[in-house]
Amino acid sequence: MKTFISIQSVTKSFHKNKEVITPLENLSLEVSKGEFLSLMGPSGSGKTTLLNLIAGIDSPTAGNIYFDGQDIANLSRSQLTRWRAEHVGYIFQLYHLVPILSAFENVELPLLLGKWSKAQRKQKVMAALELVGLSDRARHRPSELSGGQEQRVAIARAIVHDPELLVADEPTGDLDRESADSILNLLSELAKKHNKTIIMVTHDPKASAAANRALQLEKGQFVSEGHLLGH
Repeated sequence: MKTFISIQSVTKSFHKNKEVITPLENLSLEVSKGEFLSLMGPSGSGKTTLLNLIAGIDSPTAGNIYFDGQDIANLSRSQLTRWRAEHVGYIFQLYHLVPILSAFENVELPLLLGKWSKAQRKQKVMAALELVGLSDRARHRPSELSGGQEQRVAIARAIVHDPELLVADEPTGDLDRESADSILNLLSELAKKHNKTIIMVTHDPKASAAANRALQLEKGQFVSEGHLLGH
């Protein structure tokens, strides 16, 4: 399969008081288009740092990060902001929905800064809600939805602008097992049927098992890799 994301000899360091902290050191990774990859590891292993670098939220101290051939490691902050808005969707553990807005309005938020007309926005929002199975809840506010439904709204918001990459930080960490399994099935479907590349950080081995590939990080280095059965 074609390499979609290529991380080459990436190091990330920062200063804390007089100490230099290096959560990632000389790390390399390749991710294929449409792959569902999970990153596991103890707290402080560097998984969220790596996720933030891949998503363009942060830049590496050294090394290169190629996204579909473009080196995003050398983009300016304003260029990265524009790049993220076009190419990346974010899914978080705690949903980050606006309580006073309906599901429709929450999903519409990323489109309001774009070039789309009101009719185009409506079409995109309803298509995203349909995809996550919540078109009948478009007018409900977050307080009227279950945790699993709130996370589905958050996923719809992440995909409404049709990004190629979805980054998910503990997306099932706040859910019961049944809701978590439903969300994991949805993420798998987005990768398989819609060719989304998904990189997920999780502490949950069962969540990790939903991915095509699992990588274990410890102290900023990959220590094991698993290609999981049934994919």
